[in-house]
Amino acid sequence: MFYSRLQRQHNIRQNKLLVVNLNSTTPVTTIDPRYLSFSIDISVLAGGFWWEGSKGTQRGLGTQRVNPLNLQQEKLDLLVQALGPAYIRVGGSEADKVHYFTSASVPTNNNSDALTITKDMWHQLHDFCQRNSLALMFTMKYGLFERRQQGTWQSTEVKDLLEYSHVHGQSIHICELGNELNAYWAFHGLTSQPSAKNLAKDYDAFIRCVRLYSPNSKIAGPGSAFWPRIGEAIKPLSNISAPFLDNLEEPLDIVDWHYYPFQSSRSPVKTRSATIKNILSPSSLMDYEKYSRQLEKLRDQYQPNAQLWTGETGSAQCGGQAKLSDRFVSCFWWADQLGRGAKIGQKVMIRQSLIGGDYALINRQTLKPNPDYWVSWLWGKLIGELVFDVQSNDPFVQIYCHSAKKEGKCTLLIINMSANPKILHCNGFGSKKKRFEITADSLTSKKIRINGVKPKFRNGKVKLSDFPKLSKLNLISPYSINFWCFTV
Repeated sequence: MFYSRLQRQHNIRQNKLLVVNLNSTTPVTTIDPRYLSFSIDISVLAGGFWWEGSKGTQRGLGTQRVNPLNLQQEKLDLLVQALGPAYIRVGGSEADKVHYFTSASVPTNNNSDALTITKDMWHQLHDFCQRNSLALMFTMKYGLFERRQQGTWQSTEVKDLLEYSHVHGQSIHICELGNELNAYWAFHGLTSQPSAKNLAKDYDAFIRCVRLYSPNSKIAGPGSAFWPRIGEAIKPLSNISAPFLDNLEEPLDIVDWHYYPFQSSRSPVKTRSATIKNILSPSSLMDYEKYSRQLEKLRDQYQPNAQLWTGETGSAQCGGQAKLSDRFVSCFWWADQLGRGAKIGQKVMIRQSLIGGDYALINRQTLKPNPDYWVSWLWGKLIGELVFDVQSNDPFVQIYCHSAKKEGKCTLLIINMSANPKILHCNGFGSKKKRFEITADSLTSKKIRINGVKPKFRNGKVKLSDFPKLSKLNLISPYSINFWCFTV
């Protein structure tokens, strides 16, 4: 009995003590300068069916129609500019049903349920990108919902939009065709699912169209959806990434995929529900790495010159989970996936969404930042492009290491998902310069603190110097996300 008590005390001490070693300053990989990027769903941009107020789904969409997003809001500009240069993806389920103002088939009935990108919307989107140092990634319309049409995709609508944009000096940095084409069966009915062979044929036609009419644009695909625990889901219906890439003749610049680690209560199918227990479980984090490795093998085999991107990700499918995705607890999966994705070779991480839905970085109605926004802000201020290899010996404490923004420095990202404080010994690092710690009163708090202070914009800006200095102790608080800055 005495021995077992000593053993428990030893285990507790061991559990509190962590060691991280920086064995080499040679990076294992690098990330894009715009690594942390985000999306605006086309339903939000153009006024389609969206998630706020929706209790369920209709063919992968929310049940409530929303007004088009006003991109001409000074406060929105300030919030976006604070996150730094990024890619902005405009896509989503309604991208395959939307009409372009350049098309001859634009609906003229104002009462129509059809979604239209108007001329004003298109120009305001490009103005928004230019003001805020955003590079546009746009999901072009595939929209073939009958199998007899698939394999004969016509480029006219895309060609007209690309030609118009070229004439008006509007850059589309990345183009992709269709939204989650391996999940058409879920969004548009079983008989709408394209075969890999026909989809590759249509994508080849799309690539040739973009190369001709927008030669400076890069091309991404296939943007396949992966579900937690089950990956691409139903074989052979939706497990089409490998045969698609095998049949594709034209080169891609980017092989991308979509992944949500959890599902909201709105989702009709749940392989891992969004709960506090699941969000804070280390095992919930591992599927992302598993499926990323699968995509990496396919990329290496079929498109070896393409980059790997996470083209869409958020806390929970179907708009995020109310009272969790917009709370402090969501910060843990997000911080981990940022660090994990960079370490395993994802060049860009596109967060769904910048604005709109429970999973948004910015609340659409109030324009107030949600907790994940502040993780993103600190990442942008403190994390550089070089990725170093470090390991954690505690599954509830994830640790990642990057170069800092300034040469000669590095930053540790330390994520403590446990209720216990930890002591971290750092070997191979230089002197510790600064620490920034994100905490909250509870896991379901709407408000977070950085170094004990609630972050606020003052005169349109928020700065690292706004926050008090922490001691240089090696202590990690319970349920905290930490950025430790060192010399190297």
